[in-house]
Amino acid sequence: MKRIILTGGGTAGHVTPNLALLPTLKAKNYDIRYIGSQNGIEKKLITEAGIPYDGISSGKLRRYFDIKNFSDPFRVAKGYFEALQLIKKYRPNVVFSKGGFVSVPVVLAAKHYHIPVILHESDFTPGLANKLCIPSAVKICCNFPETLNYLPPEKSVLTGSPIRTELLLGERLQGLQYTGLSANKPILLVIGGSLGSVIINTMIRKSLNDLLQDFQVIHICGKGNLDESLKQKPGYVQYEYVGAPLKDLFAAAALVISRAGANAICELLALRKPNILIPLSAAASRGDQVLNSASFEKQGFSSVITEEQLTKELLIKTISDTYKHRNEYITAMESGNMQDPIDKIVNLIEEICSDF
Repeated sequence: MKRIILTGGGTAGHVTPNLALLPTLKAKNYDIRYIGSQNGIEKKLITEAGIPYDGISSGKLRRYFDIKNFSDPFRVAKGYFEALQLIKKYRPNVVFSKGGFVSVPVVLAAKHYHIPVILHESDFTPGLANKLCIPSAVKICCNFPETLNYLPPEKSVLTGSPIRTELLLGERLQGLQYTGLSANKPILLVIGGSLGSVIINTMIRKSLNDLLQDFQVIHICGKGNLDESLKQKPGYVQYEYVGAPLKDLFAAAALVISRAGANAICELLALRKPNILIPLSAAASRGDQVLNSASFEKQGFSSVITEEQLTKELLIKTISDTYKHRNEYITAMESGNMQDPIDKIVNLIEEICSDF
């Protein structure tokens, strides 16, 4: 039996693509193990999926001053020696790394034992953890055509990003029943990220009376962001968070407004949902969402409004225009070159296993 070690953590975005690979890897009879941090979000997600899990010490490698910069290198070093023991114990055929700082010791330990490593980079440009791991990898999967320019050409492969297959199984009628909305008017689904977005929430509610003339609105606004004064607003429903029924809300939606995190936009691509992206600004991040959304706009998959541009008038106009031309967006997504990422990645894993 072939054995694979998956790694990655720190945020859900470093874990969910690994989770998406599990059914296909299991179907191909892989023995699957996961190495992550001792207390990160990945531990809960992976153990709930029934995958054997080992936690190692980890620290963040920062490019800015923080008092933890003095202690975290020792945690990284400890994690490396723990990863060496685990790689020696399990002797996998291949390691697949989704990134995050916990993955660095695992990748370096795999290299020490001459175990082939495949990386996956979801964002437009590689993050620091993946940059550190690139020399140790035999292949690097990426999500955007432009990312190939930042990677060694002999190692890079455009695959797209694997998404949870259950999202593709949504039922429109189930979504209507869950929300209590009507089938007679198109639905606008607004998702501001797991914590919500103050700027998106504010602008949607400011524009609500205009939007409800032509749409119904499902608003996933984040924890603590419900507006009690709007609870009885006809045609408008709001949720702090939606779990399993999210697939049905996607199925019911005619148009989606979203942040531009790599996993979120790849889900929209796989679902062929016309969308408007409002990326997190470069002032509040390393700018990856701005680059991600620009790539999707260039490929004809999305409309984009930057935070700096966002006004009530522009939002309403962009929603109207995008919905009017929704079939053009769907056609572009259907003809894009990032189809079947799970099959592409698992086939690459199989190829690497046979070569080594």
